Amino acid sequence: MAQPSPPTIDLASGLLLVGLATVWGGSFFFAEIALTEVPPLTIALHRIFWAVPVLFLVVWWQGIDIPRSVNTWMCYLVMGALNNAIPFSLIFWGQTSISSGLASILNGTTAVFGAVVAGLLLVNEPLTSRKLIGALFGLIGVAVIMGVEALTQFSVQHLGQLAVMGAALSYAFASVWGKRFLSDYPPVLNAFGMLVGSTILMIPTTFVIDGVPEVHLSTGVWAALLALAILSTALAYLLYFKILARAGAANLMLVTLLIPPVAVTLGVMFLNETLGYEAMLGFGIIAIGLAITDGRLLDRLSAKPS
Repeated sequence: MAQPSPPTIDLASGLLLVGLATVWGGSFFFAEIALTEVPPLTIALHRIFWAVPVLFLVVWWQGIDIPRSVNTWMCYLVMGALNNAIPFSLIFWGQTSISSGLASILNGTTAVFGAVVAGLLLVNEPLTSRKLIGALFGLIGVAVIMGVEALTQFSVQHLGQLAVMGAALSYAFASVWGKRFLSDYPPVLNAFGMLVGSTILMIPTTFVIDGVPEVHLSTGVWAALLALAILSTALAYLLYFKILARAGAANLMLVTLLIPPVAVTLGVMFLNETLGYEAMLGFGIIAIGLAITDGRLLDRLSAKPS
């Protein structure tokens, strides 16, 4: 029996992939605007809080039953922590000391390190030499970005870079958690459930650390916060699962390479940000690591013509 061909990217999937990269890349830009008036944890709370009713309407419209099991909601609570509360907070805090473009580049290590974490914790995704080499390139790329001086002259900027790296690692563990405990539920329901879970976690945390959120904000900041929630979170998850169904997980991973150019372009055009050659070189090395981890490009290059 012939093996089914792997999913490919058609024109529609390609446009969806670009759309996802745009709204996810835009999240770093929107956060940079919001940070002018709102502290990091409060931004994270806004991002998840306003996305919940949007995804609830989608779940209701699709007629999906919301689970009542306490165990299921405990899984959503952990998923919300790993995939929303922790990484969003770390990224936004990191952006208080580094540019949005640099944050997006460092966040690009998620797919590379995620493959290693999955290889260590999931039986059906073994840790291969290809994944290890890809992760090594990812680490080299990060080292190039941070520079040798990070070892001798530690600064707040370096802490910001490490915070974004911590977010990438949290995303990696979230992927494993979702595959192990939530794979039997509809994807849209999982997105809604983890956002509810992360909202439950973020409300008391934000109130204790940042205080009661300020509502008297400028129009531009409110627009940025709502864009983070509706475009970069609710819409992003809908696009994510649509692409996953059409083109498969391997093709979906390509969005990791598309997000930094979007974020960097927005930062340069509207925020007057600049990136040094170290950041661009580091991104190139991280991209090579992703290509090695993915493996398809290497397979095509090594394939012998028939």
